[in-house]
Amino acid sequence: SNGQIVSSTGNLLSPAIDINAEAILITIVQDGNVSITLSDGTSQTVGQIQLARFQNPGGLRAMGGNLFQESGASGTAQLGTAAENGYGVIVQGMLEDSNVKIVEEMVKLIIAQRAFESNSKAVQAADEMLNVINSLKR
Repeated sequence: SNGQIVSSTGNLLSPAIDINAEAILITIVQDGNVSITLSDGTSQTVGQIQLARFQNPGGLRAMGGNLFQESGASGTAQLGTAAENGYGVIVQGMLEDSNVKIVEEMVKLIIAQRAFESNSKAVQAADEMLNVINSLKR
């Protein structure tokens, strides 16, 4: 409403990217360049979205709502351009989704647990048989 790009929850990008009130189309390409098409049909680039990565992402402080904050354990943010030097790409109009299907993973966990129990019982039975064999020899 005030001409700036925000996240789906209303958080402003940093640094802010201002959009002209006459813009009829906003386009964001994979490298993060943001361009607008004005009502007269002309296009112009208005900014670039940068990505950040950290030496130790596990050290980021969780803020809630899928937000994280830099901490001493995470190291400082290393800003870079999307699609370069190992940074990810930006895809306009897509929602980030989990790459884990919880039901499938739970089934795999149960199968692995049952296989472990079965193998554990086989090893235990073999151990008991060897103990019986050793006691018969004496």
